[in-house]
Amino acid sequence: MNPSANGWIKKLLKEVAKNNSFLNVESETFYNALRDCGFIYGSNFDVVCNVINNKDFTDEELSKINLCLALLYTHKNTGAETPFIESAINFYTEINELKTSFFLGLLGEKKSNEQLEKIIHKRIQIDDNFITKNFNYFIINALLYVDVLAYEEFLKHKTISIDYIKNLESSIEAVSLGALNSKASKNQYDDSLIKLFESSLRFHNSTPIVYEEAIKNIKSILEKYYILDLACMATWSDKTIDKKEQQFLIKLSTDLQVDALHIKQSMKTVNTFYNVHRDEIALLSSSNMAQSFYNNSSKMVKKLITRNSKRLYQELKDSKELMVLLTKSTQRDLTPIEQKKVQEQLLDIFKSIPSLAIFLLPGGALLLPLVVKFIPKLLPSAFDENRIEE
Repeated sequence: MNPSANGWIKKLLKEVAKNNSFLNVESETFYNALRDCGFIYGSNFDVVCNVINNKDFTDEELSKINLCLALLYTHKNTGAETPFIESAINFYTEINELKTSFFLGLLGEKKSNEQLEKIIHKRIQIDDNFITKNFNYFIINALLYVDVLAYEEFLKHKTISIDYIKNLESSIEAVSLGALNSKASKNQYDDSLIKLFESSLRFHNSTPIVYEEAIKNIKSILEKYYILDLACMATWSDKTIDKKEQQFLIKLSTDLQVDALHIKQSMKTVNTFYNVHRDEIALLSSSNMAQSFYNNSSKMVKKLITRNSKRLYQELKDSKELMVLLTKSTQRDLTPIEQKKVQEQLLDIFKSIPSLAIFLLPGGALLLPLVVKFIPKLLPSAFDENRIEE
C-alpha cells in the first residue's frame, strides 16, 4: 500500500477487513493506542494498533493512515448508518460550509474513495513555506485529533456545530498557554513558543477564552484525555517537566475531574515517547526551534506581502473599514471584536489572491499578526504617523 498514490484507502480498507480487531476495543484503549503511535502528539512513528505493517512509511503517510483509521473506528463505534466513505465526506463538506476547513474545489466531486484521499491529503499536507516541518507537529498535526472528536459529534447529532470546533480549539490554546506559562523559568524557546500561541489567540476565529472557561468547554472523557496530553506535551517542550509544571498538570486533572493517576500516566507516557524518539523529532533537537520558526515565518510573510504588494494594496483600498482598523492598530491595541473583523476581512482578501491562500490553511491565523505588522510598509507614510523610515 502506498498512501502517496491513488487508491490507498481502498487498499487500506481491504487490509482492515483482514485485521479488524481494533474496531472492537474500548474507546479509551483505542485512544491510548493513538497516543502510543504518536498520532496524538502529531509525530507518527507507527500505524495505530499495528493494523498493517509499517513498511517505512513517511510521517506524512503514517498521519494519513492513522487519521483514516481513527475516523473509521469512530464511524464503526458510533453506529452510523451511512457508509464510511460517504459519511466522512459529508462531515468534511459540512465543516467546509462552516468555513473551518480548506477543501475548496474538492467537495463538488462525486463521493468516492479518491475524493476522501484528496481531502485527507489536503488535511495532512503542509507546505514547507507555510510552517516548517520542524514545527508543524505541535501547531498542526497535533490538532488532527480535533477532526476525530468533531466527526464523533457529527455522527451523534447528524450535524456539527461551528461552536463545538471553535470552543475545542480555543480550549486547547488556553490550556496550552497555561501549561507554558507555568514554567518556573522560561528560556528563549519558551518565550518564543508563548509568543506564537498568544499571536494565534489574538486573531483566533473566536474571542480568546480564559482557563476557567476552557475547563467548562471540555466535557467528554476523550476531550479531557486529549487536553491533558497536549498540556503534557507543551510542558515537555524543554525536555523536562519541573515542579511548577507538575503542579499545573495536577490542578488541570483535578479541574477536569480526571483521576490523578491518569495525569501521572500521561506525564510518564510523554516523557517515554519523546526520550525514545528524541533524535527523530527535529523540534527536540534545538532549544531555539520556536525562535527559528518565528524568524523564518517573518521572512516568508514579508516575501509574500512584498510580491503581492500591488494587488494587496488595491484590495485594501477597496476595503475602507479594514483600512481604518489597520490604521488604528498602528496607534493602539485593537479590541477583540476589531481583531476578529481584521482577521475575517484579511482572509476574505487572501481568497482573491492565490499566492496568499496559504493563510487560509488550518493554523494560518497564527501568521496574521505578522501580516498586520508588515502591511503598513506597503502603504503611504500617512497611513502610520509614527512610522520612521529605515
